[in-house]
This record gives sequence, structure tokens and C-alpha cells, in this order.
Amino acid sequence: MPQYLISFNAEWVPDLTEEQILDSARSVDPVIDEAIAAGVWVFGGGLDGTSAVFSVDPNGGQPRFTDGPYAETKEHFGGFSVVDVPDDEQARYWAAKIAVGCGWPMQVQQLGTPPNVTR
Repeated sequence: MPQYLISFNAEWVPDLTEEQILDSARSVDPVIDEAIAAGVWVFGGGLDGTSAVFSVDPNGGQPRFTDGPYAETKEHFGGFSVVDVPDDEQARYWAAKIAVGCGWPMQVQQLGTPPNVTR
């Protein structure tokens, strides 16, 4: 079955206090439990806003690390879930449950599988 990335950008989250954000995260826990029970949950998480951010450039085979985000943009990746479902319809179903659970928009995109990898 294909896997789908259900994600959000940090800028899509309304201005909330830290406690309100934690409440939103807790409110989506039952959806995650349901997805686990249904056998479709692969993995999910959010970014730690207090940890180091760095990027790596392959630089002709010699990796070069620099501090800071990899992109200069106002849209910053906020968090994600990955579900393993048979089709777009099921991906939409779980994305809707997650969006309603936490209270902000989600984006859904099927992940590609390299041709030499089997699941």
C-alpha cells in the first residue's frame, strides 16, 4: 500500500499559548490511537523548536554543515504523520481526522517508493 505524508507548516497554526498547543496535541491522541488500531499508522511527530537546526550541503562529495534552517522562508515545517493506506480516499479520511483533532490545516501527499524497494 502507498504511504501518505500528512503535514502542516508552522505558519498554519494560529497564535496559541504553549498550553493551547499542548492541548491540541493531546486532542489528536485518540486519532493516533485509532490509526494504530486500524493498522495504518506508520510514524508521526512535530519539530522541537528548541533544538539545533543545521543543514548539510554535499559540496562535491565533501559534506559541509552550516547552522540554521535549510531554507529562507516564512513557511517552516511544523509536524507530520505518515499513514499506510490503500488510496487517496483513505488518506483524506485520516488527514481530516487529524486536522479536526488538532484544529489546523493539513497537507496530504503520497510518498514515492524507489523502484528497487519492496514493502
